[in-house]
Amino acid sequence: MDPNSLPRSLRIALVVGLVLLAGGAGLAGYRWYEQPTTLTIAVGSLDGEAGRLVSAIAARFAQSKAPVRLSLVQTPGPLESATAFASGKVDLAVVRGDVGDLSKAQAVIVLAHATVLMIAPPGASISDVAELKRTTIGVIGAEANQKLIKVLTDEYDLTRAGVTFKPLAPADARRALEAKEVRAILLVMPLTEKYLALLRNVFPHTGKAGPVMIAIESAGAIAEKERAYESFDVPKGTLRGSPPIPADDLTTLQTSFYLVAQKKLGNDVISDLTQSIMNARRDLLAELPALSQIATPDTDAGAYIPVHPGAAAIYEGTRESFLDQWGNAIFLAPMIAGALASVLAAAWKFLRSSETPSRKEALDTLYALAARIRVAGHEAELAEIEREIDQVLRTQREQPVADDNAERAVTAVNVAAHRLENLIHDRRIHLASQQPGQTGS
Repeated sequence: MDPNSLPRSLRIALVVGLVLLAGGAGLAGYRWYEQPTTLTIAVGSLDGEAGRLVSAIAARFAQSKAPVRLSLVQTPGPLESATAFASGKVDLAVVRGDVGDLSKAQAVIVLAHATVLMIAPPGASISDVAELKRTTIGVIGAEANQKLIKVLTDEYDLTRAGVTFKPLAPADARRALEAKEVRAILLVMPLTEKYLALLRNVFPHTGKAGPVMIAIESAGAIAEKERAYESFDVPKGTLRGSPPIPADDLTTLQTSFYLVAQKKLGNDVISDLTQSIMNARRDLLAELPALSQIATPDTDAGAYIPVHPGAAAIYEGTRESFLDQWGNAIFLAPMIAGALASVLAAAWKFLRSSETPSRKEALDTLYALAARIRVAGHEAELAEIEREIDQVLRTQREQPVADDNAERAVTAVNVAAHRLENLIHDRRIHLASQQPGQTGS
């Protein structure tokens, strides 16, 4: 379609509309790119401590305008968190390494190490799990510790030894010991002062006697078969200092609490998440000392829970730089800019199409009308040509006459218009002579 056939105001409106549309699309794209990614995370523990830590980290993300945000999904414990993660209902989860199906998990960070403790009341003569006979063990968090119970039972043949395990709520542990419902307590916990203080309340110190910590001397053999565990020595005096409990370093098992991510999550998202967690840890450490346990997961290819590539890039310092990520875009930018310039030039030409034609263009237009006049067969055609001549003269009158050349051009236009008027007059006479009852002159 010839742009000259459209009113100038409509052409301006069209170009402005296109510019606004392109600008709006660009702004929307930028806002979409800058919008933080929200990830759902399943977290739960018997005492709610894991949820409080993750909530604090999530709040810090929002305050610092981190590129990722966390939406918490509270669960009763690590088993339920692992189940929600395995079913794909959440993007992330805080899980224990020996609990649930973690086949789809990739590690982001280690939140804490948890130590397996088996403790008997003062006066017990048991020093190793192998010495347990016909004993009932109270298990705190029994549902989450089913694998641990099976591992110990298989390693030490505890079924044959008559050892049974009884689920026990944390609040009932002391009462069960005093009532001799259980002979020892089995639990898995971080060796932090908070949890050690709770454990001391379960086993009150009486004179020079103190609780007995039972070793798992086969921890090394268990760790070789069950990669969720590793052998660990509890330092002397961890539970009490005087007299020291344990009296010497005590061999037992240890597992870890991980923050894991779905494999499908992009590397950039997990890199941002990992870096944001490290920043939040630094900012919140004074307020939440438990965050000091955050550690780097095993980055080896054969790790029990493989590290997510996005997290590994942060730990190994291999995350792509700005130029690595955007090199292609930078290379293509000049070509895109050139194409955009062409579009703008076309738009500018489109807008200028209705501007007053030059006097040379006006002369060319007038000369072209002469041929139409000579072949016009009706009065209506001649009238239309006259209107076109009037339009050309009207637009030329609006142009300034700046010099002698412009004045000569004006004269030429007027002369051409006068000649066309004579041609029209002659053609009208000719057409009139052709009408019936008319005589030619």
